[in-house]
Amino acid sequence: MGKLKKSKPNYWYNQSAVVPYRKNGTVEILLITTRKKKKWIIPKGIVEENLTPLQSAEKEAFEEAGIRGTTSKKSIGKYKYKKWGNKCKVKVFAMEVNEVLDTWEEDFRERKWVKLDKVKEEIVEVKLQKIILSFF
Repeated sequence: MGKLKKSKPNYWYNQSAVVPYRKNGTVEILLITTRKKKKWIIPKGIVEENLTPLQSAEKEAFEEAGIRGTTSKKSIGKYKYKKWGNKCKVKVFAMEVNEVLDTWEEDFRERKWVKLDKVKEEIVEVKLQKIILSFF
């Protein structure tokens, strides 16, 4: 008899994220590592039931990357990826970073600024690459 997959609540599959950026003569994107530090990503997470996708994305940026900034009110794009045996839908917002904390909730994650021309090398998710590059 096979193992039954534990299903996740439906709202877990609705996620939001920010593309943190700064303009320092050129545009740079802030990337963070996944929990297991296997790849570089942007801050993202489940849209909590009491928050809008925008509010949730800003909360994830603060918790996962230790940043605050000015976030676009409208989504700059959407993408899907597989997780927990289903597809997660991610709504993406742009955030111009104006504060970077020295310590933060998930400071076990590494973070690094990358130039826009390195996005394709650093980010695995092709649809996310396209969202970022088309925004800038």
